[in-house]
Amino acid sequence: MATNLDLFGEDGDDGAAQGGRVALGPQSVVLRGFALPLVDALLAGVDAVTAQAPFRHMETPGGYTMSVALTNCGQLGWTSDARGYRYARIDPLSGQPWPAMPQAFMQLAQAAAAEAGFPGFEPDACLVNRYEPGSRLSLHQDRNERDYGAPIVSVSLGMPAMFLFGGDQRADKASRTPLFHGDVVVWGGVDRLRYHGIMPIKDLPHPRLGSQRINFTIRRAG
Repeated sequence: MATNLDLFGEDGDDGAAQGGRVALGPQSVVLRGFALPLVDALLAGVDAVTAQAPFRHMETPGGYTMSVALTNCGQLGWTSDARGYRYARIDPLSGQPWPAMPQAFMQLAQAAAAEAGFPGFEPDACLVNRYEPGSRLSLHQDRNERDYGAPIVSVSLGMPAMFLFGGDQRADKASRTPLFHGDVVVWGGVDRLRYHGIMPIKDLPHPRLGSQRINFTIRRAG
């Protein structure tokens, strides 16, 4: 595994030691390995959510099928179709409310937000993404939420990914930061609307999750 991770310029079982920090901006940070103590509970939570609301490839308003499979949990879920991007309380596939957010997700999100300087975080939505080799996420802003005062908390599990973090304009140059199993990224405040994305995922199988990366982003949407 170490040889594969060397391709991302890191060493060690999961690429970085638990407890490290990488500043991305004035109010944005990567918390290395922050999720590792809760991995078992987090993966159990993913299984519970996807049993009720399976992963699916949504369609963009422009008619393209997203390469990343996704689902949601919490009071609100992010959806996309020909009518646009939005949050909804009902899963359009099942006609039922989205699954409740697992307690481990909430616990991790609040602890990570506080560690990054955003105490009192009360999320109500979680977008769960599944990346396979070749999947990518183009540069975009998270701007469908009603209140930009709360941060975004993004958790990485499984295969490594290269995180792109740009500026307030799409054309701004984006930094590249490798993310590994257990890393948590938090951005808010002056960095809340910065463009970000994921480069195409390389097939570097993780010992536990194989050729996939599970990522969930927890936020205050309503």
